[in-house]
Amino acid sequence: MKSKGSSASRMGSLSRKHVLGYAAIAAAGFFVGMIAGWWAPFAGRIDNYASDLVMRLEPAPVWTPQSAVVAIDERTLNAKGGMRQIRPILAETLIQLAAAKPRVVALDVLLADPEEPAIDRALEDALRATPNLILPVDLIAQEKGAQWEEPIPRFQSLAVALGHVQLDVNRADGVSRQIPLEKIAQGKRRWALALEAFRVTRGQPIIESPADVQVGSTLIPAPRSEGDRPLRITYVGSGIPTVSALDLEKTVDAHPEILRDRTVFLGVTALGANDRVVNPYGLDIPGVAVHAYAFETMMRERFLVPVSDPAVLAICALLATAAGLTFALTSGWRANIIAALLVILANILPVAFYRGGMILPYFGPASVAWFSVIGAATFQHFFVRRQLLRTESEKSRYQQAMHWAAHEMRTPLTAIQGSSEIMSRYSLPEEKRHQLSEMINSESKRLARMIQNFLDVERLAEGQMEMKREPFSLAEVVETCMSRARPIGERKRIKIFLDGSVEGTLEGDRELMEYAVYNLLTNAVKYSPPETEIHVTATRQGGDLRLSVRDQGIGMDSRELKNIFKKFYRTKRAEASGEVGTGIGLSIVEQIVTHHGGRMEVTSEPEKGSCFTIVLKAGAINLSPNAEIVDRRG
Repeated sequence: MKSKGSSASRMGSLSRKHVLGYAAIAAAGFFVGMIAGWWAPFAGRIDNYASDLVMRLEPAPVWTPQSAVVAIDERTLNAKGGMRQIRPILAETLIQLAAAKPRVVALDVLLADPEEPAIDRALEDALRATPNLILPVDLIAQEKGAQWEEPIPRFQSLAVALGHVQLDVNRADGVSRQIPLEKIAQGKRRWALALEAFRVTRGQPIIESPADVQVGSTLIPAPRSEGDRPLRITYVGSGIPTVSALDLEKTVDAHPEILRDRTVFLGVTALGANDRVVNPYGLDIPGVAVHAYAFETMMRERFLVPVSDPAVLAICALLATAAGLTFALTSGWRANIIAALLVILANILPVAFYRGGMILPYFGPASVAWFSVIGAATFQHFFVRRQLLRTESEKSRYQQAMHWAAHEMRTPLTAIQGSSEIMSRYSLPEEKRHQLSEMINSESKRLARMIQNFLDVERLAEGQMEMKREPFSLAEVVETCMSRARPIGERKRIKIFLDGSVEGTLEGDRELMEYAVYNLLTNAVKYSPPETEIHVTATRQGGDLRLSVRDQGIGMDSRELKNIFKKFYRTKRAEASGEVGTGIGLSIVEQIVTHHGGRMEVTSEPEKGSCFTIVLKAGAINLSPNAEIVDRRG
């Protein structure tokens, strides 16, 4: 089996943490942004302002209005007696309007109460002379609930349809952005005045479904919502032709094309009317103009529908993911440019969706983009900073270790060079030559081991060392290592005991595992005082095999334990002990154990000793009594 080495494994582990960190940041940005977009009290207002701005920025369409507004304005009222004379004014206006031959006339003046017989008779005659007349109805609040306020029967009988004139005004800012296409009260449903005007103009019936309303070939996306069927109005900055009732006769004579064969909305536009609203352009307009704009929305088939909540969630999730990936995969100016483009994209998405006939909330996606970008950028800053500091620290330790190694290598090299020079220059007795030869052999082996240690740690770090995959007895590994370590311990009168038995067959690289166990034993001997004991114990716990080496040495504190497996790290007590070491042995041990599917555990207390434990997963061990040793010898 080929192993990528322990340092590569750590880099892989860091990479996974890296990815998980960015994923967590992206998720946090998504949730915070969505919560802000849906529940922040100002989010809806910002969304509305954004959609209004997009509407205002929309290029002026090539558009020929199919409607016109005849306005009973201040000039008309002042010239003809004010609101007390509204019915005579209506009668006169309708007679003049009939001469222009409009296709449909939609009246936005309630005629719910009778007045003087002569006045009502004159108005009735004018209504009868008006082709395709549509009269208004309105909802009034009563103790028993809302009720319809309808035209008196003599007027109602002259209309081809009745349409409600309810407006939908946003309570937060007073802007009219939509109208309800239907209203229901007293068990009776009424279509909007604009929809009835559209139906009569097209000469087609209204066909409804829960999701839309259809008139002829025009499908109006207005799903039923609490009995309202809201229709988003697409206002046009150039406006709808408006004629003052006072100037109607002159207009009919001079420019009859303004009204001929068009749908005319007739209503009061004076400032005293109680149905004036603000449109998305910020203009104060009368209710009759709102109905005309709704009619034109249907005539142009320029419908706006809100983007569904699942689609909004998907868009926000993509923005958050893109922010996380941007800083996970790139850095520096590239990441900053991509992040800036991502934020810009989130801000212009509503424009793109608007041109496709959809209203995308602004605040939610923009918040998600900002929170995710800022979070990911902050995470990258601290992550890279931490990585840089760690790299600098490791580089410093590496340089120190290399300086130490270079210094230590001089000793065996000097001994080898000196001995070989003496042997070549002088004629020496055989015994002396034998001593020098043994010294050369011993020092060359010491130098080879030193070099091999450095090569092993670097090859493991770079994933260049191949790890064999073959079965071997763990008991034999322990017995071999203890046999090799006992002579070293005897020099300090340290006894090594095996407590209990070691059983199981391990699949992996026997030589590397021997290195790991032997290193733990020699470290225990090296940093233990004379006449102490070292105990080796193998136990099974939760399906795992735990091989422990416990000494009575100098021990470590909690801060030192955190760094004990780092390359070239040596504790202050180890350095003060006078024992020679490179600080790489335990790093290699940990990597070997990791590549065998296990882990290292350490417990220690200053001046009381340490316990290093190799924990091997049951999956890597064949726990059987076939290979077993029991040894309590000192």
